[in-house]
Amino acid sequence: MFIQTESTPNPATLKFLPGQTVLDMGTADFPSATAADKSPLAKRIFAVGDVAGVFFGNDFVTVTKVEGAEWDHIKPAILGAIMEHYQSGAAVIEGEQAASGHAEHTGEDGDIVAQIKELLDTRVRPAVAQDGGDITFHGFDRGIVYLHMQGACAGCPSSTLTLKMGIENLLRHYIPEVLEVRPVAA
Repeated sequence: MFIQTESTPNPATLKFLPGQTVLDMGTADFPSATAADKSPLAKRIFAVGDVAGVFFGNDFVTVTKVEGAEWDHIKPAILGAIMEHYQSGAAVIEGEQAASGHAEHTGEDGDIVAQIKELLDTRVRPAVAQDGGDITFHGFDRGIVYLHMQGACAGCPSSTLTLKMGIENLLRHYIPEVLEVRPVAA
């Protein structure tokens, strides 16, 4: 098994490509070791130490290191943990995988929210997945769109620029009711 790695716009996060499917559908975010209870793979990666977060996409795993840790020291152990997991034959996530994606929205803005989710799914999410992250809809209130950033996008120095110059401009262009885009914490 050969696992490729790619840097991301977030210097604290690396993208690992195991060359096989990680998740059949959706994404999974593990912002802490305690959140990784249902994922044998995420538990193995957190066990390496100096890992602040793990995120799964369709064909990638992104790992965020703690501040002060050096990739040169932890990357080989993470590669080993991913390789051991796939050789073990264990599931990536045990039991039902929580549907990771957009939050539900009820209210009079249903048509606007449907347009927002459609633009996120077709224009934004594929691009940020290439950088090892995901951005999902969290809410819409009085012209403000609230988005949840995951994986490499969470805590990325360029994420504010991505939100304001990229996503906000895109949504405002297609949906006049959108006035602003803001990130939300998990």
